[in-house]
Formats: sequence, structure tokens, C-alpha cells
Amino acid sequence: MSKRRKITSALLFAVVLVALLIAIILIGPAERHESIQGAMKDSVLHETNKIDLFGLLQVNPALISAFTVTGVLFVFALIVRIFVIPRFKFIPGKFQLLLETVVGLFDDLAKGNSPHKNKLLGVYIFTAGVYIFVGTIFELFGIQVMNIHGEPIALPAPLADINGAISMGCMSYLFILVGGLVNNGIKGVGKTLKDFSLPISMSFRLFGALLSGALVTELVYYYLALSFVLPVIVGVLFTLLHALIQAYVLTMLTSLFYGEVTEKPHEHTAE
Repeated sequence: MSKRRKITSALLFAVVLVALLIAIILIGPAERHESIQGAMKDSVLHETNKIDLFGLLQVNPALISAFTVTGVLFVFALIVRIFVIPRFKFIPGKFQLLLETVVGLFDDLAKGNSPHKNKLLGVYIFTAGVYIFVGTIFELFGIQVMNIHGEPIALPAPLADINGAISMGCMSYLFILVGGLVNNGIKGVGKTLKDFSLPISMSFRLFGALLSGALVTELVYYYLALSFVLPVIVGVLFTLLHALIQAYVLTMLTSLFYGEVTEKPHEHTAE
């Protein structure tokens, strides 16, 4: 009986797939008011689809995404701190185990790359990693807003805007610089300034990875012949993959450089 069900399911899937392919061929590409070059250019520069911010400024949609993600994370952290953490048990439940696993992951990363100074580092890379991950998958929700032309658009990931990526890279570099100054004085600053290209490389690595996924998804969505099933697969896979990889890469680089600039010279020679 189970074998018959498998055969029936396989045949049904094949029929649906063939019907879908026939429909794609018959329908063909859709008519667009905007060229694919224009659509992809706006995904990078956000010159057309801007949003009116309280009637004061016309801003990039990624800024609204950044405000939304920050507010959601802040409220979530507040709720967890007030209502969840005081009820933690010795034998953790599923949600407690998830929180402890995520916190422990970043804490171990900080301790492994900066064993001498890691308390504040663990807090920073946890915050940065969670923001990058949540901010990247935020675009999967497809929250609609109205642009200045009265047309609905979906809010992108905050870091898909070059300004957001540069801000994150410069903030990480400033954190490393301050850590070097506090722990090693002028020598720590000197070590940090030697890698003056670090904020640029971190910013464009983050921006380029997230933007590539957005552009591929935009390209797939642009053609109706491809916009039935493939965009869902491409969008979800690219988004989740970039969310995990970029959160890990930035936190790893930050912890590595922080550990290097905060290490005392005598600690290194003692080893």
C-alpha cells in the first residue's frame, strides 16, 4: 500500500511539474515598465524607491528596515530579560537551551580568539551577529510600504544598503581601536591603525555578499517565466546562507583583530 502511494505521489508531482512548465512556456516573459538594468541599479543605489520619513526626509527603504529590526530586537531582548531569564531552570527547556546555545557560541568564539580580554568582546560580537542574521532574514517577510510615488515596495535587508554595511564595518573597527587603546595604550592604537583598510574590507565584504543575493533574486523575479517556484527557492537559500555566513565572518574577523590588538607583549613572549 505504501508503495502504491509513493508511485501515485510521484506521478502527481510529475503531472504538476509538466503542467507548470507548459504554463511557463505559453505565458512567456512579462511586460515590465522598468528595465532589468534599472531594477538592479535601484537595488544598489535606491534612487527611485525612496520612502517619505514622517514628511521630513526622503530616505532609503533600508533605513526603515534598520529601524524596524533594531526596534524588534530591543523589545524582544527586554521581554526575555524581564519575563524569561528570571524563570530559567537548572534543567533547561527548549527556549532556554536555544538562548544558552547561541550565547555560548559567541562566548566561545570570543574566548578562543581573545583569551586575555573577552567579556566585552563577547557582548559585542553577539549583538553584531544577531543583528546581521535577523537583519538579513528580515527581507524574507516581504513587509510592504509605500514609496514616494505611491507604489508598494518590499523592505530590503538593512545591510543591503552600502551605508548600513559601511556603518557596521566602521563600528567594528572603532570597537577594535578602543579595545586596543584601553588595553595596550598607544601600541594598541598603532596595531589597529596598521590595518587601516579593515573597515573598508569588512564593509564591502558584507555589502557585496548580501547584495549579490538580492540581485540574483531580483533577476529571477524580473522574468515571469522564472517567477513561479524558483524565486522562493533562490530567495530563501541565498538569504539564509548569507545570514549565517556573514554573521560568522564579521564576528570572527572582529574577535581575531580584537584579540591581536589587546594582547600584551609579555603574554605573547611567555607562551
